[in-house]
Amino acid sequence: MTNQALDPRENIEDLARFVEASPTSYHAAHSVAERLAATGFTELKEDEPWGSEVADGKHFVVRDGAVIAWISGSGGAGSGYRVLGAHTDSPSFKVKPKSSLKNFGWNQVGVEVYGGALLNSWLDRELRLAGRLTVRLGSQLRDVLVSTGPLARIPQLAIHLDRSANDGLKLDRQNNLYPVWGASTVEADVLGYVAEHGTAEQINAADIVGYDLLFADTQPPRTFGAQEEFFASGRLDNLSSVHAGMTALQRLAASGQQLEQTVMLAAFDHEELGSQSRSGACGPFLEDVLVRISTARGESAEEYRRSLASSVCLSSDAGHLVHPNYAGHHDVANRPEAGAGPLLKINANQRYATDSVGAGIFALACDRAGVPYQEFVSNNNVPCGSTIGPLTATRLGMRTIDVGVGLLSMHSVREMCHVDDMAYLARAIEGFFTL
Repeated sequence: MTNQALDPRENIEDLARFVEASPTSYHAAHSVAERLAATGFTELKEDEPWGSEVADGKHFVVRDGAVIAWISGSGGAGSGYRVLGAHTDSPSFKVKPKSSLKNFGWNQVGVEVYGGALLNSWLDRELRLAGRLTVRLGSQLRDVLVSTGPLARIPQLAIHLDRSANDGLKLDRQNNLYPVWGASTVEADVLGYVAEHGTAEQINAADIVGYDLLFADTQPPRTFGAQEEFFASGRLDNLSSVHAGMTALQRLAASGQQLEQTVMLAAFDHEELGSQSRSGACGPFLEDVLVRISTARGESAEEYRRSLASSVCLSSDAGHLVHPNYAGHHDVANRPEAGAGPLLKINANQRYATDSVGAGIFALACDRAGVPYQEFVSNNNVPCGSTIGPLTATRLGMRTIDVGVGLLSMHSVREMCHVDDMAYLARAIEGFFTL
């Protein structure tokens, strides 16, 4: 552990800046990369040779909307890894092909629902459009990150036109959720607008050959409550874990502490869709990096397998605090409270990967960090979601533990947590890295 204390207020202000800079997974990976590069980490390119220097020092590699970063341990061949797993994506609305629509004098954007969004929370909010454009430059392709200002809104139908709205709002995904972004007698091109207003670069809309664009809320994150103890923001699921893992990694790097095992942040994309992509936890990204580090170390196949066997993954993804207005939706005995520490997530059906040994490891990590933690298990009548934890355990055979910060309003456009819990999570990860 580092000697310097982590101030909860400074930490939450930094999380707010990180979330604002990360409206999409592509921006989140870029933000992590920028921050790590500024603190002495070296970027590696997947399509370039990795030499023996990869086995030492501090490095990171970006694959689309995912990023893996590590500080090399001193243990050498077979010494293993301490991996903090997280994900960079969140539920949203993704722009369709032929996206510019004209209906009854309104300019709208055709969208698909991305992930399990709490749909009603996206109504009547000013939204920005962000993501990446793939641009043709002669025979070459280049990706450009883009983000607009407040651009669009999904307007709710007035109560006068739907008197039953308060009895049970049901939204048709095809017909009720297209954002409005202009009013004109002519059809406007949303891609052209993004090319002109989403980046300082000069981009010709005719050169755009592909795009991954999603909507994000424009309301800034902020603290609130009687003692400013709560934090409200978009994308806390799961930028809360990405930020906590990055913070722990940076603090260890700054401390100069020598570690036997290599410590690593693996922030994947597409968890909200099931993780089955080249940059998701079901894909080869983590294994590719581990194999290349193993090669740089000069490990044999036997030593690489020993290394995996001695490794542990802490899968950090947001969990549920007890909701005071819906207490019956929670387990009768396990009801995590705000400000009482991160959650250790347990499920009999292995939707979470925690076992008794993993629970013991997390208990030791929290004890080392001097932070409390609390157990989470679902109500038997309310099936839980899953995380990257079981996927990583299945794919690589690493012992895996599922944890995360507790939220209310998960998958809303604006979620909330306790300020102290975010600092507790970062410190617990730091404790895990240094066990």
